[in-house]
Amino acid sequence: MTKVAITSVDLRNSRRYVEIMESLGAEISLLIPPDDRAVHQILDNIGGLMLTGGPDVDPELYGATADPEASLELCSPLDELELRILDYALDHDIPVLAICRGMQLLNVAFGGQLIQDLPGHKAVRDDGKWQPEKHLIYMAPGAKSAAIIGSAGFFRVNSLHHQGLREAQRSPKLMTSAYSVEDGLIEGLESPNHSWVIGLQCHPERQDEVPRSFANLFAGFYERAEMYLAGKDT
Repeated sequence: MTKVAITSVDLRNSRRYVEIMESLGAEISLLIPPDDRAVHQILDNIGGLMLTGGPDVDPELYGATADPEASLELCSPLDELELRILDYALDHDIPVLAICRGMQLLNVAFGGQLIQDLPGHKAVRDDGKWQPEKHLIYMAPGAKSAAIIGSAGFFRVNSLHHQGLREAQRSPKLMTSAYSVEDGLIEGLESPNHSWVIGLQCHPERQDEVPRSFANLFAGFYERAEMYLAGKDT
């Protein structure tokens, strides 16, 4: 059984991600702050790292001042933990799947910036329940994520975020793999200098809100985690 690490602000937030990966046969190492262990201990025998959705990334991490109008919800211990382990994972070419906040943190870790508040992308309250926004994205041919999903082109996906980035904020070390058709917001990032580092702005773990083929991202992530550990043993 291959072990993958999943970061989360708390146990409740991690539930969907854990359930999906366990259904694929993965052993889960759930990383919730604070965690003061050395990074090599945290990621010992880990085949892949998943950065999940969660609170906002602190603007101080990309040299900005928090906008009081942005209504940011921050968790500095989570920022610190994720940046530590992500740095180690990138140095050791461990497969990384970064979702929503995770993709934003990935961009910041590579030296990029974020837009602190975006209209029309976060969940809205409808008849007493929170409902995600939905929009059309375009995934580029040739992107690793497109190959994993099984096709490039247009997809309608969910949207539950209010931070994000456009090309002006993107790290030049990362490649845009998908963007929002309506407003050009970046919906996917990949690192051309790593074997498997993929970020998505939408939430594919909410499987009834995205195309069925997006489940292949989790299967592909697990397959790469297996391959990574198998390569270490040879």
